[in-house]
Order: sequence, then C-alpha cells, then structure tokens
Amino acid sequence: MSLNSEKIRFFRRHIPAFECVPGCHDCCGPVTASSEEMARLPVKSTKEHAEALANLSCPHLGENGCQSYDERPLICRLFGTTPQLTCPNGKRPEVMIDTRIERKIFQYFAENRHVLV
Repeated sequence: MSLNSEKIRFFRRHIPAFECVPGCHDCCGPVTASSEEMARLPVKSTKEHAEALANLSCPHLGENGCQSYDERPLICRLFGTTPQLTCPNGKRPEVMIDTRIERKIFQYFAENRHVLV
C-alpha cells in the first residue's frame, strides 16, 4: 500500500460523518481527486464526464445520489464538516473536523496532483 493510500485511509477515518438532507445533492458539483482516489472510482465514459460537467455535476451522481458513496473523494467527505466548506442546507456533524486533520488534508491536496473527477 502506498504512503498516499495510507494517508487517505487515515483522513477518511478522521472526517466526521453527518446525515445530509434526503435527496440533496447541492455539494455534488465538479470536484477533483488524487490518482489514488480516482483509482477507487468506477470508470466513466468521456460522454458521461462531458454531460456531468455541462450540468456542473459529478459523473458519479445518479438518480438516488452518489453511486460511489463509499469511495467518494476526500473533498466530498469534507463538505459540511468544516467552516471552509459549509453545507448549503446548514447540516453539519455534532463535532466539526479537527483543525489539525483539516490542515493535513489541505496539505495533501497541495502536494498531490488532482484531476477532475
């Protein structure tokens, strides 16, 4: 397992979870992910990517929400857990993400190439 894969696993364990508004996909716009995260997502066609981008959406968003929820990128997991990425509906976990972990995640973003999902 690569060092980045280990970091991703660590970060996933430390991003707090919370329940979204049922049916909401307001934070499911175009996002970026690292190579390690992309490798965990199902491959989408060029057409699916183009359609999603044209709709300012994500190619993994289906009628019933995220089709890759368990493998969603770190940026998707962060929405609503930090004042920097607030939920448009005001949802949040009981305890927001630890600021030290958040800084490490943003450092990981800065140090690793990310591509459009």
